[in-house]
Amino acid sequence: MSELVPGGNLPLPDGAVTVRVPGPFDVSALVLDEGGKVGGDADFVFYNQPSAPGARLVGDTLTVDPRRLRAGAARVTVVVSPADPATPLGRLPAPVLQVTGAGGRPLARFAPPRPRQETVLLLAEIYRRGDGWKLRALGQGYADGLAGLARDFGVDVVDDTPTATAPSASVTAPGPRQAAVPAFPRAPVPPALAVPSGPRPAAPGPYSPTAAAPSADLADFLTLVNSARSRAGSAPVSHDPRLTEAARAHARAMASAGRLGVEGPDGVSVFQRVTATGYMYIAVGEHLVSGPRDPSEFVEYCLRTEQPRRTLQDPAVTDVGMAYVGGGRSGDTYWTALWARPLTPGGLAGTVDEVVALTNRERAGAGLPPLAVDPLLARAAQAYSTDMAARAFYSHTSPEGTQPWDRAAAAGSTRRSIGENIACGQRSAAEVVEGWMNSPGHRANILKPAFTHIGIGFAGGGPAGTYWTQLFGA
Repeated sequence: MSELVPGGNLPLPDGAVTVRVPGPFDVSALVLDEGGKVGGDADFVFYNQPSAPGARLVGDTLTVDPRRLRAGAARVTVVVSPADPATPLGRLPAPVLQVTGAGGRPLARFAPPRPRQETVLLLAEIYRRGDGWKLRALGQGYADGLAGLARDFGVDVVDDTPTATAPSASVTAPGPRQAAVPAFPRAPVPPALAVPSGPRPAAPGPYSPTAAAPSADLADFLTLVNSARSRAGSAPVSHDPRLTEAARAHARAMASAGRLGVEGPDGVSVFQRVTATGYMYIAVGEHLVSGPRDPSEFVEYCLRTEQPRRTLQDPAVTDVGMAYVGGGRSGDTYWTALWARPLTPGGLAGTVDEVVALTNRERAGAGLPPLAVDPLLARAAQAYSTDMAARAFYSHTSPEGTQPWDRAAAAGSTRRSIGENIACGQRSAAEVVEGWMNSPGHRANILKPAFTHIGIGFAGGGPAGTYWTQLFGA
């Protein structure tokens, strides 16, 4: 059985699979096409509508048979929300996804980081890749409620309030819609995650970009941003033209598709656009938003809720780039802001040292001796993180079939026992170590008494934005 971290994926066997989330949660699912939208309201599977072709919900268990999904279905996104809509997810036990195959054979387990203010969690997606299907762990929080989430994927939802009546073609979902949150994940989100932005033009025309953040708007944006950072006690950021170049390319890609997403319709992630400009980073953050009409509205939108506000005010970033493009297929204006700190030898060394220190703190808490840094394991770990980011894969097995012990040996290590933890999408040393400690398989490596040495790797870029490797030896 695989223990997944956010962004992790695994191939699924032929036939039906079941996903279960035990506890005080409601499980629901959205059957989506290649464009990331439902084909109709029947593609929203939840407690009031528990079945669709190829998907059936019984209690806390969803069964999906990819062969029986409706024509054109390309992915099934699995969602959890509190069974009691008045209770925030952060007050409940952390949800745990359990995936089984034919005959109840365990396939995977995913324990995402505990949600905070989010009301809905995009937990995982089952998606088509070539002739087969795969499962990807997400763990993406969403603060707009189940009704808002359904709307954003194209479901015609009527709020379940005393004055609302659901017509026959609509799905009634719990609770009123709340303020929307821009999509900027801790880990990769479904490429089609759309963020509501207020009224839209009635009849959008063909795609034709109409703006791309004039220099005056960039100056206004910097003034507003640095004022907000000053109030939070963070140093000002400087404009970096490479980040703006990447932001402009991504805003155009989103406008051409008429949807927000970390990955554009060309299959390129916003992080890959950053590294393609030559900007290599040790810290990164992004805002992907549609709707604001000027920099003032955009900054106000980003400051409205906790997670986007943390990115704007993050003391770890030093540079920023911003662009917007109007006249997209949906008629909206699409904004991209990119926040980063450039990669330096000292910055990388500091991040690596922090991962080692946090790992040894966990070992000390378990009464175990600290791990010593092994330069050969560190070389192998760094090379592997860099390789995953550069070639856009995520697995303990490289595309050539090498395993952790092969990579350690290739770096010159002669240690008899080798273990490896990898992760992608986490934005800090603290976040990645916390994620590993919340996963039994990764925790076991960190707390294995026999291990004596460690090497750490980090790289920015790729579809997930960040790639981390822990290589253990004895």
